[in-house]
Amino acid sequence: MRVLSIDPALRNTGYAVVERIAPDPKIRGSKPDFKALTYGVIKNAPKLRQSGCLVQIREQIKDVIDEFSPEVCAVEGVIFVQSYKTAITMGAARGAAILAAAEHGMEVFEYAPKRVKQAVVGRGSADKQQVAFMMRALLHLTETPPHDAADALAIGLAHFYANDPTRPAVLDKAVPI
Repeated sequence: MRVLSIDPALRNTGYAVVERIAPDPKIRGSKPDFKALTYGVIKNAPKLRQSGCLVQIREQIKDVIDEFSPEVCAVEGVIFVQSYKTAITMGAARGAAILAAAEHGMEVFEYAPKRVKQAVVGRGSADKQQVAFMMRALLHLTETPPHDAADALAIGLAHFYANDPTRPAVLDKAVPI
């Protein structure tokens, strides 16, 4: 199974496609592993208007979907922000990413940032460097991913963990939005 995971933001949207690799039936007690097929950050220039940023997010997410054919999408849930303007801007970026997935008929699931960190690092208050380090370790990456991409990778793993009946319930069962 492949999951498209997204950490939305207007200027730096993190994305990843993570694949679950089934355990080897020949090896007793082997567990599933996970592989990052792609990850990165959609960077929009500061001078690009908000509407242009939203188009870029939608188009680049669409390109990732076309290339890697993920089956579902996991996105970071809405976070509390001090400014309503920031909340609206982040919501618009989130909407552009969700739209790209929905246009391809994908179910979209959301996960709270603290829950994602709890699932992949072990504590909900982990900082971005800890998340990036854990993504490198858990996904056997040769380099530490950029923070926004690492967050997207973590969201993807959190989706797999939330739907694994053999794991402790750190996350609530995933429900499509």
